[in-house]
Amino acid sequence: MRQGAHHYPRWLETEARLREQCRSLLNAAAAEDIALLKNTSEALSVVAHGLAWQAGDNVVISDQEFPSNRIVWQSLQDQGVETRRADLTRGASPEQALEACMDARTRLLAVSSVQYASGLRLDLDQLGTLCRERGVLFCVDAIQSLGALPLDVQTCGADFVLADAHKWLLGPEGCAVFYVKPQAREKLRLRQYGWHMVEDHLDFSRQDWQVAASARRFECGSPNMLGIHALSASLALLAEVGMEEVAARVLSNSRYLMEALGDLPGIEILTPRQPGRYAGIVTFRHQRVNPAEVQRRLLASNVICAQRGGGVRFSAHFYVTQSQLTTAVAAVEAATQTG
Repeated sequence: MRQGAHHYPRWLETEARLREQCRSLLNAAAAEDIALLKNTSEALSVVAHGLAWQAGDNVVISDQEFPSNRIVWQSLQDQGVETRRADLTRGASPEQALEACMDARTRLLAVSSVQYASGLRLDLDQLGTLCRERGVLFCVDAIQSLGALPLDVQTCGADFVLADAHKWLLGPEGCAVFYVKPQAREKLRLRQYGWHMVEDHLDFSRQDWQVAASARRFECGSPNMLGIHALSASLALLAEVGMEEVAARVLSNSRYLMEALGDLPGIEILTPRQPGRYAGIVTFRHQRVNPAEVQRRLLASNVICAQRGGGVRFSAHFYVTQSQLTTAVAAVEAATQTG
């Protein structure tokens, strides 16, 4: 407000620092593999409408996906691309259910690392191995795990990982992380063009241009500098605590909630309770009280929650204390009184 763009060079340093923070968070090979987009849906659209499809190709997703990770693939129907939705409750495991939907014409597997409603956590390393063996591209919507659990793109072999900042990354809306493996970057045809996605983007008088070699090629226009500064600060906090410690606290909070809520009369835990199958989301429902009414009563008691998947969802991050969790459980008990 007072100095305008006087310190813009310093802002660019923060932008570069954020790319490196994202690289470190994901264990990507280079900061050049990171693009900073507006949201998860934009990143998914860059993938879906950047690949060269052929009629008869198919994409495999799950039947529990958030609309962002379903609509974008269904939009390819006019190109003859089929979207196959795997029933994750069928088969010996969710991963096997996804594999059962794949065939020789499967071009891409697109999954959420953690399902937004049930909180089901998928084995990304297993799915990545499956995709490599079949020559299938692997796209991970990590919005419900990145910032809560470690994610190593080199270990899981993901070609694309994307996540909005405003969930577990503790950042603002309007800024998203988009990781693209270098080999996959060349597979994506560009659909948006502008000054920021060219190689020499700060040479404004240059008449000839070429697409940036880095993932910046997917950023067509001016960056969201306010969002970039906020997300950089959030990632600095997560790095200070350490992702291993963050994950330990998140999982401990979820275990406590599942045990404490499960002890309440009439409460059913919808989130899988097996180790490795849950993350930070705990979803529950009451046998007699409608989830919408439970949510209304909880919000009236200043307990933040969401109505998802036929139940009520809690998402307790690492900074939530056991005392706060105990208060939330007591509020659930009060909200589900039917006498």
